[in-house]
Amino acid sequence: MTNLSLSMVALLLAGQAAPPGALELPAPRKTGGMPLMEALARRATSREFDTKDLPLEHLSNVLWAGFGVNRPDGKRTAPSSHDRREMEIYVLLKQGAYVYDATKHLLAPVLAEDIRALGGKQDFVRDAPVTLVYVADLAKMGDAPAAEKQETAAIDSGFISQNVYLYCASEGLATGVRAYVDVPALGKRLGLRPDQRITAAQSIGYPKK
Repeated sequence: MTNLSLSMVALLLAGQAAPPGALELPAPRKTGGMPLMEALARRATSREFDTKDLPLEHLSNVLWAGFGVNRPDGKRTAPSSHDRREMEIYVLLKQGAYVYDATKHLLAPVLAEDIRALGGKQDFVRDAPVTLVYVADLAKMGDAPAAEKQETAAIDSGFISQNVYLYCASEGLATGVRAYVDVPALGKRLGLRPDQRITAAQSIGYPKK
């Protein structure tokens, strides 16, 4: 499946025994890659993206690197306060919007429309093949004060986005995180509840030549 684009894989999955509309991901690669110090030296924010689709392997790896399960007890690659795991990753692709199920390592369908342009207020956002939207489920944070929930969610989404940055640096991909998002419009299209808050969005793609 190495040479299949996301759109091609989505069509193939239509005939497989998967949850209706789900996009199954290949197992993430958990070895190799660029040495950490080199990845840190190459980490950068991009605002220009090639429109070419990413291979499904990159999407699988970047989601696992960001907030995937890395231990038998279900804990993740990024920390979360009190292990609440309140952060969710929504994924905006050409063929639709999904939410990442880290336990099953698949994308569950949310909306069968291309809403990538809502992933940010800048024009370059629509060109990126993938945009990750970080959403905090505040209901998972108990009775903590509202301000504490917001601050904690911002910190936890920062951990995830930095993991994504380092994966992209290691693989020569372009990425950029931002808070400049029309939160009400995007939240409405994603069907978010009032206690689900968008904290940031991060686009991923090949560097624009």
